[in-house]
Amino acid sequence: MKASDIYGGNSLKASDLGNAQPIVTIDKVEMKSFENGKKAVISFKGKDKTLICNVTNWNSIVDITGEEDSDNWAGHKVRLYVTKVDYQGKRVPAIRVDYPNGKPEPVQTPTEDEVPF
Repeated sequence: MKASDIYGGNSLKASDLGNAQPIVTIDKVEMKSFENGKKAVISFKGKDKTLICNVTNWNSIVDITGEEDSDNWAGHKVRLYVTKVDYQGKRVPAIRVDYPNGKPEPVQTPTEDEVPF
């Protein structure tokens, strides 16, 4: 038996992405109970696997969507990618979430007359 047979489940792993950086559309977010508490589980349109959302990815999605309430994330596009993070004293691959185009939308810079001070 392989570890993936026991722990694989339906959740997305860094190894599932490899070097790919897919742009996906959030379908829904559900709260599910795990041994270590409740977590948000994100489903994507047309995808079988879900993403168990940690605080880092939650904050990224809030930044990307402008929506603090996960009930409003459906329909928003995000880019998934793998990077190395520190976890329990080791560098391990982890999935992160970013803007679909890799950068935030352009910010409108106010003119000198529009600045309120």
